[in-house]
Amino acid sequence: SYFFFRLKVENVKNTMSSMTSSMNDMIDTVSIAIAFIAGISLLVGGIGVMNIMLVSVTERTREIGIRKSLGAKTSSIMMQFLAEAAILTVIGGVIGIVLGVIGGYVICSIISSSMGMSITPGISLSTIMAATLFSCAVGVFFGIYPAKKAAKLSPIEALRRN
Repeated sequence: SYFFFRLKVENVKNTMSSMTSSMNDMIDTVSIAIAFIAGISLLVGGIGVMNIMLVSVTERTREIGIRKSLGAKTSSIMMQFLAEAAILTVIGGVIGIVLGVIGGYVICSIISSSMGMSITPGISLSTIMAATLFSCAVGVFFGIYPAKKAAKLSPIEALRRN
């Protein structure tokens, strides 16, 4: 009977380890899928930021022309538009973080109530800071082209356009 009991305990251990292994594999697959979707979202968001900044440059050509004719350096105009792109994406990132945190708590409360147990989302400040910095970097990266376009405008051409 000792051998039989030992055999059953080993089977339970093997079953639990195989279940843990399969759960980890499933979580890894879901994480890769979410990362792929997030990458596509960042690309689409970056293109949206670039379009908004190109419209901003087009709408403000007269202002750029006046600034350049009064002696503004190319670098200062470029920094202005890069800062605008970074601020735009940081605001979008903060909105995304707030919605993500709220969504995490809502989903965990729904799962907790349906399963009869307490589940809380794992939210870390370092992850939030990394996401905000990455959002800002995407804005700066996709804002480079519109900023260069604005900085290279000739003052005479910029004033003549409008």
